[in-house]
Amino acid sequence: MISRVKGTQDVLPARFTSKPDAQIERWLFVERAAREAFRRYGFEEIRTPIIERTELFERGVGSETDVNKEMYTFADRDGEMISLRPESTAPVVRAYSEHGLFNQAGLVKLFYIGPQFRRERPQKGRYRQFWQIGVEVLGQSDAPAIEAEVIEMLDWLLNELGITDTDLLINSIGDGQCRPAYIARLKEAIFERLGALCGNCRLRAETNPLRVLDCKVESCQAYLAELPRINESLCEPCANHFTEFRRLLAQRGIAYKIEPRLVRGLDYYMRTAFEITGASLGAQNTLIGGGRYDGLSEILGGQPVKGFGFASGVERLVMSVPDSKINLDATKPELFVACVGPESRDYAYALGRRLRAEGVTTIVDLEGRKLKKALAVANSIGARYSLIIGEDEIKSGSYALRDMTTGEQNNLRESEIVDTLKYRRLF
Repeated sequence: MISRVKGTQDVLPARFTSKPDAQIERWLFVERAAREAFRRYGFEEIRTPIIERTELFERGVGSETDVNKEMYTFADRDGEMISLRPESTAPVVRAYSEHGLFNQAGLVKLFYIGPQFRRERPQKGRYRQFWQIGVEVLGQSDAPAIEAEVIEMLDWLLNELGITDTDLLINSIGDGQCRPAYIARLKEAIFERLGALCGNCRLRAETNPLRVLDCKVESCQAYLAELPRINESLCEPCANHFTEFRRLLAQRGIAYKIEPRLVRGLDYYMRTAFEITGASLGAQNTLIGGGRYDGLSEILGGQPVKGFGFASGVERLVMSVPDSKINLDATKPELFVACVGPESRDYAYALGRRLRAEGVTTIVDLEGRKLKKALAVANSIGARYSLIIGEDEIKSGSYALRDMTTGEQNNLRESEIVDTLKYRRLF
């Protein structure tokens, strides 16, 4: 049998797997909560193509970033270079410009839920096809209030999901005015310690020195702690922006920690950067990451646009949701209809259709099993009740409704079945 591609997974109904991040009920719970959060804060959904021109990401994420090196890229039949989408901010900004959304008054607030692709080493909560939930706020304003409100929304979402063991880490990584001078100082300090750093740090020292700050290798930590901090080199506008952002978080009662070594892995970020980490995830503990990216649209050849957003890996959110938040019983069928004898099947099919029209989740036995085997199937799929239909039931118009948990059985007319099931849903 052909198996799935390395670094991918099948998401199944929970009754077929005990692996939390592969249970569809958990995914749907997370997605529903996210959509509700976005609705409350006025975000609208956007869906961009899974394939884009490679140039979009080479310009957007940078040619020397880890993301660029992990992209799935190929030449199509016309020789054009195409890449599977490794992230969604650049595609959303492209769509914003391509469809003239900059002509809209005020901010454009968009969200997405969809798969991304990166050929990296698979590990806990990280796959080569992975799913992200994210938002982008685009317009002509870079007000810190935008950033504070997005994080307020995330605070609501995480509480709704029952994910409470989190930390909000924030930093400012400056802008085109103050960051170049800081990068020069940082590179000088890195090269003074280059021999003591790991291979990745030595490579990044030339291509992307800010990412050196993000190294997790234990032997590098003491040396990285000696490097200059970017939030001590901010120009006055960036410093004022960061101060106001922190004030607005405090006003909302949102706790945070300033993490001087927090950077973003993509070239287009500036000023505010943030991460939300989860204590239950181990070493790879980032749940959500994002920041400000004014100027990305211009890099892509579009209109001048200011932007702020975040992305969250669905797999890690799903893994972090407590079991107590997932009601697996709610996903099970309410009713299994067992047919006794071939003459009852057509009647059962019609009855099943009428019950579904009334909102009852109904599974009709389509395979003509004997009653004992049919009830065994009802048990295996977790049906709460079984309805037994035979020749006698059809003649009398009264059907045996069996509670599959207690074994209690009552004879009911069709008109009573729906009311009985709706009443028992309350208990």
